[in-house]
Amino acid sequence: MNLFYSYSSLLGRRMVKCEWNLKHYICPSLSPLKTNCRNITVFAKSSESNGASISVAGADGSWSSSVSRESPISGSMEQVMVEYVFGRKKATEVAHYVWKQVVQKGDAVVDATCGNGYDTLALLRMVADNAGRGRVYGMDVQKIALESTSSLLDQFASQDEKELVELFVMCHSQMEDIVPNDVAVRLVAFNLGYLPGGDKKLITRSETTVLALEAAKRILAPGGLISIVTYVGHPGGREEFEKIEGFASGLPVESWNCCKLQLLNRPLAPILIFLFKR
Repeated sequence: MNLFYSYSSLLGRRMVKCEWNLKHYICPSLSPLKTNCRNITVFAKSSESNGASISVAGADGSWSSSVSRESPISGSMEQVMVEYVFGRKKATEVAHYVWKQVVQKGDAVVDATCGNGYDTLALLRMVADNAGRGRVYGMDVQKIALESTSSLLDQFASQDEKELVELFVMCHSQMEDIVPNDVAVRLVAFNLGYLPGGDKKLITRSETTVLALEAAKRILAPGGLISIVTYVGHPGGREEFEKIEGFASGLPVESWNCCKLQLLNRPLAPILIFLFKR
């Protein structure tokens, strides 16, 4: 099913422009127009019932158009991406749907920044199985964050499910200390910045975030994903984002794919970054 075909009725006369920097087996830089990157611009235009036209601009400036009615991703994922383009879905919601393409029942995952617990709960629902094999390792430097996370789990998770969650008051840079050496981690999730509803002066720092990414890289299993939602609208946020870009740029082409999803005309909007380990 084509990404825009099923939703052509929603488009009308609107034109939506969304730019992705896609890395094929990891670009040595996250900047556009590198030799092994493709800077793809998709225009969703009003379309007839027989399909939508997609125009693709290559790095050399050439254009091609095609109409595809099939997609390797699920219909729900297509819908989420379209709604993100239209401003109806948040970056965190997109992240959750991408996680579902990677995480399986029984997997071990890490929530490196629990916050108020919404990511922790989402991950728990993805890994929990009847055999009790799944595991969520959650951490946050603020005790109040883990209290909020525990409260959320008390409301929406069963007792058996809660047994699969381990929470630690500690910096995300220390995640290797909480994950057993024999555990292969499928996903490490970061939602950076400050605690919603908390003290905005207490933020994640670029120095410890880079250390946490290094740790995540070491514990992640092949086929696993590092997911990062980063914010640039608060003091220190832009620096943290740039450090993350630098980290991703240095990952080896042979074993990592990296991409970011960013709203071009909203410079303070959250930026979603995925680092996939081949």
